[in-house]
Amino acid sequence: MMLSSMRKSVILVAGGNGTRMGTDLPKQFLQLEEYPVLMWTILCFLEYDPEISVVVVLPESQMKYWKELCQKFNFSYQHQVAKGGETRFHSVRNGIESLTVTDLVAIHDGVRPLVSRQTIENCFRQAAASGAAIPALPVNETLRRGTLEQSLTVDRNLYFVVQTPQVFKYPLLKKSYLQVWDPSFTDDASVVEKSGHQVTMVAGNRENLKITHIEDLTIATAYIKKKKDTR
Repeated sequence: MMLSSMRKSVILVAGGNGTRMGTDLPKQFLQLEEYPVLMWTILCFLEYDPEISVVVVLPESQMKYWKELCQKFNFSYQHQVAKGGETRFHSVRNGIESLTVTDLVAIHDGVRPLVSRQTIENCFRQAAASGAAIPALPVNETLRRGTLEQSLTVDRNLYFVVQTPQVFKYPLLKKSYLQVWDPSFTDDASVVEKSGHQVTMVAGNRENLKITHIEDLTIATAYIKKKKDTR
């Protein structure tokens, strides 16, 4: 089946809080220019494919506030909201259960509002071919393994920084998330790999940062302004 004819969905996991940002407001709701972070993230996928099905996974305690934000910012783009779970694994599982008819599913951090259209395309295209694709970047700094007291340099050419969206064929993803939660599940690729399926890496984009600290918000603001200026 051609990628263009495959039905696509994205699950946006947005269960963070503002602890490391030093704010009371969860980071997915912090404002970047005219929209909160999570809205920019949704727009990235709608710009890639206006027909994509969007599922936002939020803690139940944040659902009412999200609805109020959508009204405040006149954000009327169609999307579903699913309830978050005890861990990211359980939140993604809840998002999967809320999907209807789809062929490919992307799972993306709600606080990565700078993912490029090319990265999204790379992931969907590779997943359509191999079943599982994740964006990654080569490490460009020296790495050491060990403790602060004792460590050794390792070959950085053997390591990659993994991003999202991580994209999978729907039957594979659904089957993988029937597994029992394991502490080794650090992302969706690790869940799928444990089910026995190989994951393929594709090129990500450097600016696809995960907003975690206050300085990340400053960087993201600059990128958003640049993006608007080039339209």
